[in-house]
This record gives sequence, C-alpha cells and structure tokens, in this order.
Amino acid sequence: MRFTNIALALAVTGATAVTTAHAARDTIQIAGSSTVLPYASIVAEEFGNTFPQFKTPVVGSGGSSGGLKQFCNGVGDNTIDIANSSRQIKSTELAECKKNGVNQVLEIKIGYDGIVFASNANKAAYKLRPQHVFAALAAQLPSNGKMVANPYTRWNQIDKALPNEPITLVIPASNHGTREVFQEKMVDAGCETYAAIKSLDKDAKKKACTTFRKDGRVVEIAGDYTETLARLKTSPSAVGVFGLGFYDQNRDRLRVATVNNVAPSEKTILNGAYPVSRPLFFYVKGEHLKSIKGLPQFTEYFLNKKVSGKGSKLEKAGLISMSDKERAAVLANFKAGKAVVVK
Repeated sequence: MRFTNIALALAVTGATAVTTAHAARDTIQIAGSSTVLPYASIVAEEFGNTFPQFKTPVVGSGGSSGGLKQFCNGVGDNTIDIANSSRQIKSTELAECKKNGVNQVLEIKIGYDGIVFASNANKAAYKLRPQHVFAALAAQLPSNGKMVANPYTRWNQIDKALPNEPITLVIPASNHGTREVFQEKMVDAGCETYAAIKSLDKDAKKKACTTFRKDGRVVEIAGDYTETLARLKTSPSAVGVFGLGFYDQNRDRLRVATVNNVAPSEKTILNGAYPVSRPLFFYVKGEHLKSIKGLPQFTEYFLNKKVSGKGSKLEKAGLISMSDKERAAVLANFKAGKAVVVK
C-alpha cells in the first residue's frame, strides 16, 4: 500500500502544474450531494494522507441543488471550490454561475449509481413499476373523467400482487439530485401511463404529475440516507428511496425492490436494464485552480484508476466505476480546461 500511494502521488503531482505559493486559502471546500458525499469523503481522507503538503479537503453535504447554489455564488475565498452532484448541472444554474462571475465550470463524472426502493429486511419483497409509485404518492388520480383525491391507503389496493401493507413512501426532498431523477424516471413515467392525465393541458398535466399527497403517506427527507433509514425503523412498513451504494452497505437491514422486474445491480445499471440509474458528478470552479492549494491535484487524484476504478475503495463503497476509456476522457477534458457551457 505504501508503494502504491507513493507511485500515485508522483503520477498525479507530475501531471499537474504546481499551485501558486501564496494561495488565498489552503483547504479545499466541497459541498453538495449526499449521494456523492461518502465517496468524496473517502477520497479527501486518502488525498490528505497521500499528499502531506496539502490539507485534507473539507467535505459537506446540503444536497445537489444546495451545493450548486453555493458553488455559483461567486469566486473567492468565501465560496466553495467543488460542488458534488447526483445529477448534471442545469442551464439555469450555469446562467446563475455566469451572472456571478463563475465562468469556468469543469464537469467531472466519477461513476454511476442506481436509485433503489427498499423496505425493512423482514418485510415482503416489492415488485414495483412506475405506475405503482405514482399511484401511491399522487395527490389526485383520474376517476370517471375527473381528478379525485387519491383513494389508496394500502399497496395491494393499487395492484393485488403488491404486499398488503399501508402506504408510506419515504422520498428525498426537493434539495436532492436524487429527487429529480426519481421524479423523472419513476413519477413522471408512472404519470404518463394514465391516458386521462396525458390528455390534460400542459399546466394541468404538470400539476397532476408533480403534486404529492399531504396525508402523511409521503414523507420527504431533506437530510441524507441515514435519515431515511432511521424513518424506516420508526415506520416498519415504509418503503424508502436510497442510492444503490447506501443499500449495498446496509443489505442486512434492507430488502430491495425490483423495478419493472429488474433488480438493481452494477450489471443491470451499466447495461441499461435497470431503469432508475444516473451518473454522478462533481463540478470544479476553474477560477480557483491556481489559487486554492491542491485543487488540481485532488481532481486528478479522484480520477485515478486506483482511487475510483475497478477494485478501488470507492467501488467497494458502492460506486459503479466508469470504464478506463471513459475515465481517461473525463481526465483529458479536465486537463484541457473544457468548461460546461449554457446550451
């Protein structure tokens, strides 16, 4: 292990220009996605151990949207250097960055993750489809030509093949990138299965697909997955939304559901069979590369095969790693300073 770290340190240091001697701040500041948080924390600790000349980066959470909001606040000591995100940055966020002088937004893909539905390990298995999830959480559903309050209180009322359990869905709040992927790939997909909703005008359709019930059967969690897991302990019949990596670390406590009869795994996510998956990112503020000590080195270190590739500690922690070819392309784009632009 000692030789591996030395070789890796030499490779990264040699590949990157040295930062300025008098940096305005000597600790990298990171915030954002709770999904990316454990991976970034592992790399930050390893980076600090491998490069004693740099301080260990400080990694915080706050959700993808919250992290990107901080990231786009401007340039300088009082702004973060990296935003972790479980979704791609939006054009509106890039516009906000540009408005505040952040013009060099460098996108770093680190790998892939799946969004899974899981219940307590001692509960029956769920075989979910998008229409099941939408029917469980929608505030209103079509009935006899009109929209009515959601009548379902138990899963088997939606589909007799589902468990006879009360409906409680524990989902990420709107500050999470996971929520946006969940909305797009499960809720919206389920909403689209209702012909009566598809026939509505644009605004009415959007309202029907995005308004969730408020009777206590949908619980939104603003914190990380540990809070979702805690909620399942206090609500034994609940179904929670997690990242695959978190589920992998808690298999003894959780039973994962299939989606469209496909179980989530590295194989089914990479081959596209499992429908609820996404790439994971972090965004580097290019304006800080020369002023924040260790920022270029940290970014390249994260993309080293020994750190985030096959057999790495991040893979063991649940990250689905990129191919060597894809990782090399991401690194090449970073070295070339290719910034994300508003399309």
